[in-house]
Amino acid sequence: MLQVVKSTVATVAAWLLATAVLDLEQPFLAPWAALLTVHATVRTSVWRGGQTVAATFLGIIVSFLAVVALGGGVASLGAAVLVGLLLARLTAIRAEGVTVATTALFVLTSGTGEESVLLLHRFADTLLGVAVGVAVNLLVVPPLDDRLTERQLDQVDRRLGDLLRRIADDLSLPASDEHAQAWIAETRAIDADLDRGEELLRHSRESQRYNMRRRRSSSAGNLDRDESVMHRLEEGVAQARAIARTISDSVAEADEWDPRFREPWLALLREVGQRMADPYAGMADLLPRIDDLVRDLSHEDLPGLLWTVYGDLLVSLRTIVRIVDDVASVRAR
Repeated sequence: MLQVVKSTVATVAAWLLATAVLDLEQPFLAPWAALLTVHATVRTSVWRGGQTVAATFLGIIVSFLAVVALGGGVASLGAAVLVGLLLARLTAIRAEGVTVATTALFVLTSGTGEESVLLLHRFADTLLGVAVGVAVNLLVVPPLDDRLTERQLDQVDRRLGDLLRRIADDLSLPASDEHAQAWIAETRAIDADLDRGEELLRHSRESQRYNMRRRRSSSAGNLDRDESVMHRLEEGVAQARAIARTISDSVAEADEWDPRFREPWLALLREVGQRMADPYAGMADLLPRIDDLVRDLSHEDLPGLLWTVYGDLLVSLRTIVRIVDDVASVRAR
């Protein structure tokens, strides 16, 4: 809503400056440029605003040359739009490249292609609108989205914890391959959440550039921390998928697991999932319990064919515990 209000303010201010202060001819380009310049970050406003100015200038030049070469009419309009769309492919102005063609279209259809004074007014309109848009976005509560990534990572924490609890609950009943496939599908969905987190991290970094609020933000320096947490959670999701795949490959034998392994391992898995509801909760105390379970089982006469399954599941769970404990330590800094 703040961005909506700022876009409205910039549009109205550009119109008033163009008409009441500068008295420009047909000043519709000023509010149009201002409206398009108020973006989600200050850096984007500056960058895209500069592209708009450059594209508008090229559009004016193209329209003027088209009229000089072909005269006014359909031929000059078609040529100007064609050349404008080709210039739109230039890397430097690609984001606003279509403005070259639209500016040429506005100029030629309004009949000002041969009037140099009016062409200068068109350029001044655009320059004014861009300047107003950038100024409003820079000075009026510039957007600083520095908590978006953290909230996304909290969601990943919760979903991963819910998945571990679900695996434990499903294995408490007769599990099926459908359960295992659903777990694997959930890890892919969590991966998608992490991809979204990476996008938000890039956006948050960009929102800090040219932003005066950055110095006053208590969490402006947390983006490096969020990036570190994200990488560790990616490993955690991979380990959860490894657990799901291990169980999927031996789901027929899951009900035959020795209770000396089955019960304590499921209890640990469920507790890890429950603790992940609090992203700042440590898990260092769970590592000795896993080690104790490994030590106890190593002295038991368990079925030899299932030892590889037990070992894989214990290693994956231990890795998840270490990852989540590391994440909690990083977040607590």
